[in-house]
Order: sequence, then structure tokens, then C-alpha cells
Amino acid sequence: MRNIRLLVAYDGSEFSGWQVQPETTTIQGTLASAIGRVTGEKVLPQGSGRTDAGVHALGQVATFACESPIPPGNLVKALNDVLPPSIRVLEAAEAASDFHARKSARLKTYRYRMYRGAICPPFLSRYVWHYPFPLDEDAMQQAAALVIGKHDFTSFAAVDPERGRDPEVIPNVRRILVSTWKKAGQELIYTVQGSGFLHHMVRNLVGTFVLVGKNTLKPEHISEILQARNRAAAGATASASGLYLVSVDY
Repeated sequence: MRNIRLLVAYDGSEFSGWQVQPETTTIQGTLASAIGRVTGEKVLPQGSGRTDAGVHALGQVATFACESPIPPGNLVKALNDVLPPSIRVLEAAEAASDFHARKSARLKTYRYRMYRGAICPPFLSRYVWHYPFPLDEDAMQQAAALVIGKHDFTSFAAVDPERGRDPEVIPNVRRILVSTWKKAGQELIYTVQGSGFLHHMVRNLVGTFVLVGKNTLKPEHISEILQARNRAAAGATASASGLYLVSVDY
């Protein structure tokens, strides 16, 4: 058996997220179908993480085991021939037998794009969160810096009924190395890199930073929200359309 590693980019607008689900179109399901058509084998590729419905990826990593002798370069061409244009396999390579897209990941980088102009161009609307209202961007930058380090991010995690209640079973502690906002033309872009991310964590961080930008919260309130370990203490979940999985480091 060969362990194949894929680098995948996708426009998540028309998909119900990464994870395969019955009677819905997902990235994982679509990719599995394409691999089956090319190799003749039934596989379920494992991704580095489960992006939500409407979330995009520039550098998702996926792995799957197969017996097909197709060379990696030919596999890229064959998969892209049968995949929809909204999903592209950028690279394929043989990986060590113990390599796993999710379990082997060390760092992930996400980017969130907010369009600040009065009118959002129609060809951008699926790829940004249009927010033309006044914001204190300096205060948002100060707030973003306060999540750097190792913290319990329960306040910024979606409430998931499938998760156990014992924090020792599913810890919500993550280490953040980069958390910063940057202006780029008409866009305000948030970049965050960390050891891992909880469900909706990046979008909930962005939604809370926007409250700081609106002066509803002060930057120092971020530390209090982290300590509260209560989802109700943080802001609303930002739109999925502006979020991108940029890269995964191993």
C-alpha cells in the first residue's frame, strides 16, 4: 500500500464543508469520488482539519492509502480532470507510512479577509466578509495580540453536543504563535497561526475583535473572555466566506 499526500485548494462556497455527510456535497466526499474514479479503489481521504461550510482553502493537506501504481505527477493531472473547477489538487507525493494529514500536523495558518469598501465588488462577495462600517483598527490589533501564547480557548469554541464535558478528555488549550491584523488596499486581513484550532475558533475570534473595533469591548477584555471559558462571553461568529486555511506545517 502507498500513502499518498495531496496538497489541495478549494473554493468552499458551494460545499457543505470538508467532512463527508449524507445527501450533501462536501470537499472530502467529492475528492473521494474522484480518487475512486481514477484509481478504481474506494478510499476516504483524511484532511488536516475539517473546514466548515463556505470556508476556503489555499493549502489543505489530505492523505489516503491506495495500491494504484499511478505516479504522483500523473495523479495530479488525472484528479484535476475529474474534479470540479472549484477543487484543485496542486501537488501529490508519496509519504511515509506513518504520515497522517491531521495527526502529523504541527502548525496551521488561517487568514480572514474583511472588505472595508462601501460597495463590495460582486466577484469578491463569496470570498470576503463585507464590513463597511467604522472600526478602530488599532484597537483590533491590540486585542489580537492578547491571544498569542498558550490559552484555553473554550470561550471561542462552538458548542458541540458531540464533545464530552470532561475537559481532560477533549482539552481546549491551544498555542497561538501569530495573531495580527493588516490593511491591504480595501481589505483588513487577519492572520493567525497556531498548534491547532477549535470548531469555529477563528471566526469567533474575528467576531469578538470586531466588537473591540466597534468600541463595544476594550482590548483588555480579551483576556477576561479567555479566562471566562464561556462561549457566551465572546462575540458572534463571523461569516464563513472570509476564512481561508492557508497552510499546514509538519
